[in-house]
Amino acid sequence: MSTLRFKALAELPFRNYRKDNAVEVPKKLSELFCENVFSEETMRAYLTKEAFTSIQDAIKKGSKTPRNIADQIAVAMKDWALSKGATHYTHWFQPLTGSTAEKHDSFFTPFESDRAIERFNGGMLIQQEPDASSFPNGGIRNTFEARGYTAWDPTSPAFIIGTTLCIPSIFISYTGEALDYKTPLLRALSALDDAATDVCKSYFDKNVTKVTATLGWEQEYFLVDSALYQSRPDLVFTGRTLLGHSPAKGQQLDDHYFGSIPTRVMNFMKELEIECMKLGIPVTTRHNEVAPNQFELAPMFEETNVAVDHNSLLMDIMARVAHKHHFHILFHEKPFKGVNGSGKHNNWSMATDTGENLLSPGKNPKKNLQFLTFFVNSLKAVYEYSDLLRASIATANNDHRLGANEAPPAIISAFIGSQLYGVLEELEKVTDGKLSPEEKTELKLNVVGKIPEILLDNTDRNRTSPFAFTGNKFEFRAVGSSSNCAGPMTVLNAIMAKQLRTFKGEVDDLIENKNLKKDEAIFNVLREYIKDCKSILFEGDGYSEDWANEAAKRGLNNLKTTPEALKSEMNKKFIELYEELGIYTKRELEARNEVKLEKYSTTIDIEAKVLSDIARNHIIPAALNYQNRLIDNVKGLKEIFGDKEFEPLAREQMDLIKGISANVAQIKVGVDELLAAKETASQMHGQKQAEAYCNDVKPRFDKIREASDALEMMVDDELWPMTKYREVLFTR
Repeated sequence: MSTLRFKALAELPFRNYRKDNAVEVPKKLSELFCENVFSEETMRAYLTKEAFTSIQDAIKKGSKTPRNIADQIAVAMKDWALSKGATHYTHWFQPLTGSTAEKHDSFFTPFESDRAIERFNGGMLIQQEPDASSFPNGGIRNTFEARGYTAWDPTSPAFIIGTTLCIPSIFISYTGEALDYKTPLLRALSALDDAATDVCKSYFDKNVTKVTATLGWEQEYFLVDSALYQSRPDLVFTGRTLLGHSPAKGQQLDDHYFGSIPTRVMNFMKELEIECMKLGIPVTTRHNEVAPNQFELAPMFEETNVAVDHNSLLMDIMARVAHKHHFHILFHEKPFKGVNGSGKHNNWSMATDTGENLLSPGKNPKKNLQFLTFFVNSLKAVYEYSDLLRASIATANNDHRLGANEAPPAIISAFIGSQLYGVLEELEKVTDGKLSPEEKTELKLNVVGKIPEILLDNTDRNRTSPFAFTGNKFEFRAVGSSSNCAGPMTVLNAIMAKQLRTFKGEVDDLIENKNLKKDEAIFNVLREYIKDCKSILFEGDGYSEDWANEAAKRGLNNLKTTPEALKSEMNKKFIELYEELGIYTKRELEARNEVKLEKYSTTIDIEAKVLSDIARNHIIPAALNYQNRLIDNVKGLKEIFGDKEFEPLAREQMDLIKGISANVAQIKVGVDELLAAKETASQMHGQKQAEAYCNDVKPRFDKIREASDALEMMVDDELWPMTKYREVLFTR
């Protein structure tokens, strides 16, 4: 391994990345936008008017596409794809593995003995049949029951990668249960659309016929040299370093953040942006992040379903482009101990088909009351379902990051800024029942009316808050960098849909049974919501121990680990929420919970195996090799200087020999204990197994790492087998 390490390091100075990986960027990136996408403009060019109208109705209204129209769309899509050099097609979907999946079929179809054509019809467009039993399914499918279906999602445009036409699709079992991330997300978005549109039409704007949830994600990632990556088996198999002493210089000087982008990285970013433009991914931001070799990119806001697809597609494209530039990309939430990990902030809002952002105040009290309605209901939804939000971001990887003085804590709270907090305090004083003319005027002029100017000064952010209002959107900061955005977005849109349904019922009840005016009823309901959800509003340092203590007093849960969070996911209240909205059946939710628990346990199990292997086969032999050299040195000193004189001369060597022995012994005992604990945990199942891996297996990593990192500082650098942090993190 040390040979591999030094070979990789020796090759680096002789690579000319400026020349070999230089990328020419077109004068206008905009000219490439959607070049490889079956976009609305492309549809206009290839579809009949009837087919174009039909697919637009499917996208905007959710209407079904008749089979004869599907045939027309399929032929047009095939003709366009062939003009782009495509030879195959695939239903591109997002199973519960956490990555994307695709099975390629050729357009090529032979007929007669020596002739062939390119064939693609409506049936092939609408549905494919991959193996459902081989994907995570939580027991929904038996291994001998293989059938599952992918079905075209017309709301997300088809695209071409290489020579393959990719058709975004849902993935369901033979019996109809969802086996992917997209299906429940589409259900949640539909529920939100219905609930939010109902509120808008009833109280604010009768012209609203659709409300769309919007998402703007921020993708953080690390880039490491491919050769150095291959020299670290822990990075290769787990995505993170299980061992490694922190370098003298890490991120202490904050000199990497927003710094000059290294040329080699810039070449990668240029090519990535070109590919993104072609695929219609509207990336606009790129910069260095806090940790060495850490970076970020972000797009414009999009409709949530499309944004989720684009993020999943982007992660795949990033890995491919990185490979071309001799990089390996790390999406793990905490690949390196001692420096910041990576997140994927989800910026969420709602927009009407009349062009309004429902989380942005307007120019008059009516629009500001609309803003307050959706703003307060968002807070109330988070208050009611905070544990469900926590469960949506629970993974083994994200546990390393949450609350680690770099990311939001596991306690779900909301930051809204002191100015908006003051507005809520004023609304909390609203009279119970009918409002006096004076109170109505006061509310309109001095509370609701002043919201826009208040928000002009309320632009700061609280980096320690998991759910922060940032002017015209909420930023769900706790989402992990490797996660599929669909998970947290399904939860967030579902709980908002449920909350808006409840709000509408309560307001209508006050109007019909208490004879209150519409605005009076809205103010009365919002007042009670503000009282309820004040416990989750927090403006201070979410990293502090004081907040953990205060949160406990407020009755907020601090679910620090994934098993804790996933256990709460099966709360009866949450099951009823999903069933009421038609997002999951109880069987589907139980299956997903089982998949998440199994993935958690498997992740820790793999890490335990890799750590044990490295410790026994790389670290201990290297330490003993160096120790033997020291022993030979001590023997030589004794031969030269005799029994009395050699002792003070060999004192340092003797201390090193003893230190190496102590650390080797600690590793040996630690590995034996780790493997025993792992074996015990592997015999369990479900929740108990995940808890065993969390509480009995994972904590044993520290003992081994502590001894190994100590040895790294003792053993001759030329003998150390593992590529060091200073090499992985600071090689540009």
